[in-house]
Amino acid sequence: MRTLWLVGLLHAFTHVYHVALMPLYLLMQRDFGFASVGRATSLVTVLMLAYFVPSYGLGVLADRLNRRTLLGWGLALNGMGFMALGLSPNYACAVASALVAGVGGSCYHPAATAMIARLFPVNTGRALGLVGVGASLGFLCGPLYSGWRAGALESVRGAAAWRVPVLELGLAGVLVAGLFAWLTRDEQPAAAEANRAAEARGLFPTTALWMWFLGAALALSLRDFAGASMCSLSSLFLQQAHGYDTRLTGLALSGLFLAGVVSSPLFGHLSDRGRKRWLAALLLTAAGLVAVFPHLPAGWAIPAFVTYGFFFNANFPIVEAELMQSVPDTVRGRVFGLFMTVAGFVGNLSHWAVGDAVRRLGDAAHTPSAYFPFYGVLAGLMVAALAGLPCLHAVRKREHVLQPVPGPPTPRP
Repeated sequence: MRTLWLVGLLHAFTHVYHVALMPLYLLMQRDFGFASVGRATSLVTVLMLAYFVPSYGLGVLADRLNRRTLLGWGLALNGMGFMALGLSPNYACAVASALVAGVGGSCYHPAATAMIARLFPVNTGRALGLVGVGASLGFLCGPLYSGWRAGALESVRGAAAWRVPVLELGLAGVLVAGLFAWLTRDEQPAAAEANRAAEARGLFPTTALWMWFLGAALALSLRDFAGASMCSLSSLFLQQAHGYDTRLTGLALSGLFLAGVVSSPLFGHLSDRGRKRWLAALLLTAAGLVAVFPHLPAGWAIPAFVTYGFFFNANFPIVEAELMQSVPDTVRGRVFGLFMTVAGFVGNLSHWAVGDAVRRLGDAAHTPSAYFPFYGVLAGLMVAALAGLPCLHAVRKREHVLQPVPGPPTPRP
């Protein structure tokens, strides 16, 4: 269990870095002298592309190397990239730093998800739901801390106040990486015979399986696009249309992830007895909440975010458990890495797209009604993502016919 909680701690830091910049967009724009906020939001797109694009290659490493070592070094690199970002003198250096941070973060999911699925072959949804608590805490603390810290220093440091929380979060990640390496038990890589068997088998043994898998990844990329857009769009919406300051925006965005601390393990556990129906219920409810969000009074933003986050964030451990239990352990890192590459690449173009869309609004960006169509589109994308459910079911059904996933290991006497 100690390893489970420590992997959850790494999960928290991985996602802290994904959202910590979101309340800081307008400060970054002023500090760097960007002509539009789109240059600031593009840094998150760069970070997330660097996070998702290498995922398959890191999945290969996760299947062949020590997953514990890969996790520790990944967080250390992620933290160092953030420290460099906080010290960046210009946009080019900021982009390079975001790339380094993204590649470091990319080590986490292929290694961690495969590792937890191996350690907990029964009740995998519950185990991944508990690890998902770390993600919710990271998403919660990232914008809350960065928004509060930068807001408190803005009167002293001006627009450069955003650099302080970015530096501090980067240093904290490097320290936690060392703590993880010290406290976790070593894990042996897969046996050479298992690796040779996996190579001979291939990632998916039939064309039909490949098509179902890619269909699931593409459909669920719509979920990722909508979820990431909800964060960046709402940051700009609240500040420009409702007059929120940096600290209040960070608090509102943190509320989005607060309830995930409860819902991820709860629905992860429930989904072990019916993943399709729980996943459909969660995404449909989240879509309805997205559609009504811009119509609510400004004072309702935080409770609305908490409610939305309760349902939306709980879907991730369900999808991960379904995917990991659909394939043998020897290819889980690669399968999850490829899934992240496809879904994440499409999904995380959202930060740039949102910044560009808000820029095109011009003066209308200060009017709540101008955002109604944007939130309507995001709700529609979440509903469309449900097409991934039959695809995931088909992968699991056909894989188990071809090669059943091994059961739990025999306990030692």
